[in-house]
Amino acid sequence: MRRATDYLPRRAAGLVEDALEDTRVVVINGARQTGKSTLAEVCLRGRPNSLKRYLDDPTTRAAAKDDPVDFVRHDGSMLIDEVQRVPDLWLAIKHLVDREPQPGRFLLTGSARLLALRELPDSLPGRSETIELWPLSQGEIDGTADDFVDAAFARGAELRVPAPEWRRKDYMERMMRGGYPEAVRREAPRRRERFFDGYIGDIITRDVRQVADIQRVSDMRRLISLLAAQTGGLLKVDRLAGDLAVTAPTVRHYIEILETIFLVRRVPAWTANATGRAIATPKLIFTDSGLANYLVAGAVGDAPVGGLMENFVLGELARQLTWARASVRLFHYRDRDQYEVDAVLEDNAGQVVGVEVKAAETVRSDDFRGLRLLQRRLGDRFRAGFVLYCGEEQLPFGEGLACLPISALWTSRLDGGAALS
Repeated sequence: MRRATDYLPRRAAGLVEDALEDTRVVVINGARQTGKSTLAEVCLRGRPNSLKRYLDDPTTRAAAKDDPVDFVRHDGSMLIDEVQRVPDLWLAIKHLVDREPQPGRFLLTGSARLLALRELPDSLPGRSETIELWPLSQGEIDGTADDFVDAAFARGAELRVPAPEWRRKDYMERMMRGGYPEAVRREAPRRRERFFDGYIGDIITRDVRQVADIQRVSDMRRLISLLAAQTGGLLKVDRLAGDLAVTAPTVRHYIEILETIFLVRRVPAWTANATGRAIATPKLIFTDSGLANYLVAGAVGDAPVGGLMENFVLGELARQLTWARASVRLFHYRDRDQYEVDAVLEDNAGQVVGVEVKAAETVRSDDFRGLRLLQRRLGDRFRAGFVLYCGEEQLPFGEGLACLPISALWTSRLDGGAALS
């Protein structure tokens, strides 16, 4: 029996509970060690006649493989943890919910993007909803609002946030800690490093092999370190291929695997007719800034602080997109004239909020160079531009532009509602 000790409330919980009320199969998908099992257990509390089954138990897994149809037969809600371990369960679940279409029949968790798995026999269109669980956000750790994305679109550059309690060293500590629940619980940096070391080992020996047949595991390990070292930069596949002495298609395939197991996420380039000189190359971020920092520090000594802080901020923005009220997508912008914006948030109406990240405690007018370009070219579509930095002041830098402390990501409030509790 697993315990939900030291549970920090997750914003995904409301999404899961809502989905269980009207959807037959609900999937919590995300990286290993993000708290999927604990979240699933919490969301099943109070649901009558619920049953929990964990496929990391050898006996349970053997029973699922032996008779998938009988394994999934149950009158109430059933949690199946790490469902990707027995792909044949997918067809058995589909068969059952097609004949018994009550909502909330199955709550599944997986440490890989299930529809990307080679062994998966079929999908469940119209029958399932997937909620992606990232490592803990800073607002989930602190119990604060986490409303920056919604507040930025609602208020534009008029957005105001509480005076920050943090300086640059505090932001650095948060970035190095990351958001894996186990890493957050370990206060001593050396103990956290031990967690990250074991985590990477498990990822390569278990998760990667579950998704694809990798002949040279050492190349995957080196690639992960190289990707961490270039956080904040463009994803240069040819250079990576040269460093690894493998082909570019091999590097692309490996990166797809790392995305499938939620270790990294590509941030696509943002382009529009108004910005025809844009470069189409994506960026790549790690889903956990602490892990990225650990990999870089172990590989090159002094970590590239600017790129790691950008990874930290973009990761917090990406988390918020999973629960934001508005439907918003995350991009980056760079063009041939060396204008760039670290994060471009665009909603379904075409409104844009730009975010530039600075690891310094001061802001200069030139830090708004890329944001001003987007503002000129987009006109009314440009909702606001922010420089998020490690200082304390929140100041206007012209109409529609402002600097804010990085803490605005988790202390901004869309309304007067309560924080997580």
